[in-house]
Amino acid sequence: MNIVIPMAGRGSRLRPHTLTVPKPLVPVAGKPIVQRLVEDITKMCDEPVENIGFIIGDFGEQVEKDLQEIATKAGAKGHIFHQDKPLGTAHAVGCAAPLLEGKTVIAFADTLFKANFQIDSSHDGLIYVHRVEDPSAFGVVKLDENGYITDFVEKPAEFVSDLAIIGIYFIKKGENLKHEIEQLIANNRLVKGEYQLTEALENLKSNGTNFVTGKVEEWLDCGNKNATVYTNQRILELKRDELAYAKNETHQNAVIIPPCFIGDNVLLDNVVIGPHVSVGHNSKISNAVIQNTIIQNDSTLENLVLENSMIGNNVKLTGKKEQWSLGDFSVID
Repeated sequence: MNIVIPMAGRGSRLRPHTLTVPKPLVPVAGKPIVQRLVEDITKMCDEPVENIGFIIGDFGEQVEKDLQEIATKAGAKGHIFHQDKPLGTAHAVGCAAPLLEGKTVIAFADTLFKANFQIDSSHDGLIYVHRVEDPSAFGVVKLDENGYITDFVEKPAEFVSDLAIIGIYFIKKGENLKHEIEQLIANNRLVKGEYQLTEALENLKSNGTNFVTGKVEEWLDCGNKNATVYTNQRILELKRDELAYAKNETHQNAVIIPPCFIGDNVLLDNVVIGPHVSVGHNSKISNAVIQNTIIQNDSTLENLVLENSMIGNNVKLTGKKEQWSLGDFSVID
């Protein structure tokens, strides 16, 4: 089994947190989004994952090392592929052409989910979906009476289905998808300047691939600050039993209301933390009440009441009750 993870986007809706790190490496509940995605996908697979390919932009050597480490921790070999131009979802997947062989999972790295099942690799193809109130902003699928997908529709202006594609796919014969993507590009089949994965899947279906849907219980977005803070809240709840934050000698007069994630070498002094707070490594917090917030590494916060916020790395913040979205190396006095 191979996993292909496109993640070359700029993450502009999550700025300033994506100015120094790509969105999939922003942490939720103490782990990067893409690491949580890899862990969840590998648990769903009904056979071992051999290769994980990450499609990235020009993110730098350290990001590539971090991604390789994530693959290694999952028991797989990591591969780095580059998408130099934003030419759409099909083009992104096609950048990992060497891994599009045999059983393949494609998972876009800006979404997390809750699901309690394994991928049934006896199917030709599985498209994971979730019911949404407003399907006009998503790619959706239509089904026949037997549950097979009859149509892929990208952002329908009129209602055709409320089953939104969440960005996770299983293809039994990855080489067939590779061929369809190559055909899109060779014939310059652009839609609004991009090569769409849904069109490649539609062509696969027309050539005999039978697709069914897999449904997830919960679909968690990390598209902007509020969505990411909410996702952090939900992951803390869902992973509550995995979280550990034993009392530390550097915690003085600190109350921690679970679920929370508290990183290594964190100093807490005269604080109430939680619920739903993630504090990154080496951060220091004093004289504060904080809930429903993500704080990354090496930041110092004091004299404030904080909620519904994201605080980046190396931030220094002294203040009062506010809602913040601060990127790395911010200083607020």
